[in-house]
Amino acid sequence: MSRLNYRHLYYFWKVATGDSLTGVAESLHVSQSALSTQIRQLEQSVGQSLFERSGRRLLLTAVGRQVLQHAQEIFARGEALEALLRDGLEPKVETLRIGALSTMSRNFLEAFIAPFLGLPGTRVSLHANDSADLLDALARYRLDVVLTTSTVSQPEDHRWQTQLIARQPVSIIGPAGLALHDADFPAGFGDHRWLLPGPDTDIRAAFDAYCGSRHFEPDVMAEANDMAMLRLLARDSGALAVLPRVVVRDELESGVLEEYRELPSVDEHFFAVTLKGSRLPAVLAERLTALQEEGLGLPR
Repeated sequence: MSRLNYRHLYYFWKVATGDSLTGVAESLHVSQSALSTQIRQLEQSVGQSLFERSGRRLLLTAVGRQVLQHAQEIFARGEALEALLRDGLEPKVETLRIGALSTMSRNFLEAFIAPFLGLPGTRVSLHANDSADLLDALARYRLDVVLTTSTVSQPEDHRWQTQLIARQPVSIIGPAGLALHDADFPAGFGDHRWLLPGPDTDIRAAFDAYCGSRHFEPDVMAEANDMAMLRLLARDSGALAVLPRVVVRDELESGVLEEYRELPSVDEHFFAVTLKGSRLPAVLAERLTALQEEGLGLPR
C-alpha cells in the first residue's frame, strides 16, 4: 500500500458520516466529482472498495467500516489538538451522545442519564428516533450508545454489541381503590376494559400468552407501542393497563394509580447497543458495566 494521504482519508470520513455526497461536497466547497475522485484514490491506495452503492445511497463495505473507525479516532484527536493549540487547554466538556427509541419510557431514560447530569465537564445529548435511524447514526459514529427495548438484528459483519442492562417487571395497573388486590385472575378482572402495549411488542406477546393459558380474552379499549401514550391513557381513562411500574412511577407514588398484580414471567427488557471496537466515554462505559452487573435501580 502506498503512503496514506490524509486529505483523502478526511474526505472519506466526511462522506461516511454525512447524509449525502452532494451535501458533503457543498460543505467542503468542492465539486461532487472531485470528492468522488478523492475517495477513489483512497480506495486505490488501500487496494479495496470502501463504499458500495445501493440505489442512490453509498453504503460502507466491511473494510470501509474498519477504516471509518480509525478515521474517527484520528480526526477526533485532531479536533482535540486544534482546541489545545487554539485555547491552550484540553476540551472542557465531554458530550455523551445517547440514542433511545422514541417509544421508550421517559422515566427509564431519566433514571439512566441522571448520574451524568451533575458531572462537571459532561454534557448529555439525547436523541429519540426509531431503531433503524438510531442504528444508522451509531454506525456513522454520531451516537455512542443506543437504548432499546428489544434485541437488534445482527449485520453480517457482527458489528453490534448488545447487552442487557435492566429488566423491569410488568404489572396490571389501574385507578386507585378498585377491589382487585385479592381477586383471582382472570375471574376477578373480567368486568374491566384494558389498555395494552401494541401487538408488535414483547410485553404484549408475553401478556397474550399469559391470558391464553388461562382462556381469558381482555376487552381492549386501546393499544399503543408508545409508553408515554399508555401512561397518559392509564392515568385518564379508568381502564386497567399492562405496564412496567417504571412507566407510571409518579402516578403510583401520588396514589392516582395503583398496582394490582405483578404478572409472572412478563418483563420489559432494556438493552444498550454499542459499536464493537468503539471507544466509549469513560463515564458511559462505567455506567453500562454497573447496570449489567447490578441492574438499574429504579423505584419499584
